[in-house]
Amino acid sequence: MLGALGWGALAASSLVIGGFLGLLRDWHPRVVGSVLAFGAGALISAVSFDLFEEGSHVGGPLPLACGLAAGALTYFALNRLIERELGGGAGLALGSLLDGVPEQAVLGIGLAAGEGISVSLLAAIFVSNLPEAIGGSTDLRASGMRPATIRWLWLAVAVACTIATVAGYALGDATGGDFRAAIDGFAAGALLVMLVDSMIPEATKKAGELAGLVTVLGFAVAAGLS
Repeated sequence: MLGALGWGALAASSLVIGGFLGLLRDWHPRVVGSVLAFGAGALISAVSFDLFEEGSHVGGPLPLACGLAAGALTYFALNRLIERELGGGAGLALGSLLDGVPEQAVLGIGLAAGEGISVSLLAAIFVSNLPEAIGGSTDLRASGMRPATIRWLWLAVAVACTIATVAGYALGDATGGDFRAAIDGFAAGALLVMLVDSMIPEATKKAGELAGLVTVLGFAVAAGLS
């Protein structure tokens, strides 16, 4: 249990680090866009090689498909509600929560099953969390949210993701492959909608044509870790 807590806190710590970096100074829009593009590439790799592929191996196609649809619809619905109140950065924070919780629950389930820590998934979570948090903090500050509120927001998201790792560990013995496939699918669905609706458009808007090249770089780095 303590191991799950430690690994979960490590994976989620990049949310807090990224959130604080986003508030540290006024970053040039091209820098923020490039960081978001790199994170988008890393997340595409995570969806392809860590979530969807693993889900198809450990469970049946139906639980995976149901999880995928549930994650996509959940992010879509909540994002429309939240962005009206808090602005574009809130979409990245919501995406971090909706994909981070099931991703880190998968880490905990793997530890409980005796598989050890998935280094590739851990690295993909850590690497992709940074740009999400940096971009989200930058946009939230631009929308007028107080820095202290933004810090507490990212801390709350990180705590929720850490708890998800411990919960995954606690449920590990009671869950089968279909349950794990549904969790993988949920994370993948939320990620894909977040990427297309929030992260990639924001990266392209701020970094311009450079965004495509940096996205490929992020994908290559995360895929190499996988």
